[in-house]
Amino acid sequence: MVIAAAIVAAAGGESAIAADASAWNQDSHSATRLIAGDNARPAPDGALRAGVEIKLARGWKTYWRYPGDSGVPPRFDFAASSNVKSVAVLWPVPHRFKDESGQSIGYKDQLIFPLRVTPQDPSQPVTLRVNLDYGVCEKLCVPVQATLELPLTRGPSTQDAALAAAETLVPTPATLGDGKAFAIRSVKRQSGASPQQVVVDVMAPEHFNVDLFAEGPTQDWALPLPTPMTGALAGQRRFTFALDGLPPGAKADGAMLTLTAVAGTTAIEVKARLD
Repeated sequence: MVIAAAIVAAAGGESAIAADASAWNQDSHSATRLIAGDNARPAPDGALRAGVEIKLARGWKTYWRYPGDSGVPPRFDFAASSNVKSVAVLWPVPHRFKDESGQSIGYKDQLIFPLRVTPQDPSQPVTLRVNLDYGVCEKLCVPVQATLELPLTRGPSTQDAALAAAETLVPTPATLGDGKAFAIRSVKRQSGASPQQVVVDVMAPEHFNVDLFAEGPTQDWALPLPTPMTGALAGQRRFTFALDGLPPGAKADGAMLTLTAVAGTTAIEVKARLD
């Protein structure tokens, strides 16, 4: 009876873990899995919290939604999920890397992409399935594919603290020109240069290391990474980048850019139209 009780307890522990996370999909350079958040009380809109966790081997990296000069952004396909209306992927604060192939934007070590999963029918069970394509790079880049599955129960989760920490790293939407201590104050086009330059001023506390990333209105825009420059007012940092890498036929006039400013582990995301 004692042995039987031990087996039952062990099985119960494995079931609890299985409810919180899928099995790891592992290769020689990385491992991925799905995790569930605490969904005992779903969000007001009915969305459930989950995440895609990636662990990377030492010295290897993977990429942000815009990878920079090189690399492949992750692609998430949730079409095989059951009772899922939509899935929103949230992107944690990325980092800039420099190597022989130029500058890239992404992540090292370990990261979690938080997910907002909206059920088709909130009264029915939800099973999240994702086909994930991503690249991992050291000196060479290797494509990776993973297929992951996890039922999302409406209950507590041992993974909730890790998921909540990742959610705090997602850039906060902000407004161009607001008066906060950390803000994108202005976006200007500089005439006289070819290609034309965009100058961005960021307000940030002096003791923070500040970085800036710029994206075009569609994924086929390949804007250069912004470069720090002098000339900003006191308390501000200035960045510039060329209006280069536009897809054929695209015009900069009126284009909506997405600017992500990073200060330490804090980040803001601003939409700015090039008038």
